Amino acid sequence: MDPTPQISESEWHVMRTLWAQAPATANDIVDRLSAHTTWKPKTIKTLLNRLLQKKAVGYEKHGREYHYFPLIEEAQCIQTESKSFLQRVYGNTVKPMVAAFIEDQDLSTEEIAELKRILNEKATTNANRRG
Repeated sequence: MDPTPQISESEWHVMRTLWAQAPATANDIVDRLSAHTTWKPKTIKTLLNRLLQKKAVGYEKHGREYHYFPLIEEAQCIQTESKSFLQRVYGNTVKPMVAAFIEDQDLSTEEIAELKRILNEKATTNANRRG
């Protein structure tokens, strides 16, 4: 499998649009993004072309229209971006990153319980691998 392409912050907007509803024409994407950005249609189409070149997006031609769709899953992109962020900002060390996020956020009791559940699951998985 090819590595997940690096996607810019602006390209993320286009990808989120396609993950939410695909296939979509360039005009569909422009309409959706114009609702919450100040980007010109040409800018959006340039971003779409970059994503095509990166093989993050594919298309099918239907008559005179091109229908675009994501070639990579959102979860895959999030995982790649998370790993890149962890390496760049925290030197691949998870503990200070998690601590910084937790300390900076107002977490509900439910969110804290969910984080504890995730950590407990991880501890169980690690123990099972070793034992």
